[in-house]
Amino acid sequence: MRNLKSKIILFVIGGLGYGALEILWRGRTHWSMLGAGGISFVFFADIGNRLQKKCLMIKAIVGSCFITTVEFVLGIIFNVILKRNVWDYSKVPLNLLGQICLPFSVLWTILSLIFIPLATKISRKLLKNFDSEVS
Repeated sequence: MRNLKSKIILFVIGGLGYGALEILWRGRTHWSMLGAGGISFVFFADIGNRLQKKCLMIKAIVGSCFITTVEFVLGIIFNVILKRNVWDYSKVPLNLLGQICLPFSVLWTILSLIFIPLATKISRKLLKNFDSEVS
C-alpha cells in the first residue's frame, strides 16, 4: 500500500509539474499531458531505484526513450485518431509522423538528467515516511 501511495503522489507531482512546464514553454497544455508527465515521473523514480549503479547519463537516455514512446503513443491517440491537435512536430527536423522528433528527444534527455534524481529522492523520502508511519 505504501508503494501505491508513493506512486500516486509521484504521479500528481509529475503531472502538475509537466503541465506547468508546458504552460511556461508553450503558453498552454492539454489534460493528456498531465497524464504523460505523471507516468513519466513515476517511471523516473523507478529508473532511479532500479538502475542505482548505472551512471546518470544512461538513466537519462532510458528516460528520454520512455518519454518519447509515451509522447508517440499519446500523439497517435490524441492527434491522429481523435484529431485534437495537441502538438505537431511535422515542421521540426527528424520527426516521425509529426508526433515525435529528435530535437525534443534530446530535450527529454536533458530534462531526465534533472528530474530522475529528483523523482528518486522524492520516492525514497515518501517510502521512508510511510515506513515510519507504520512503526
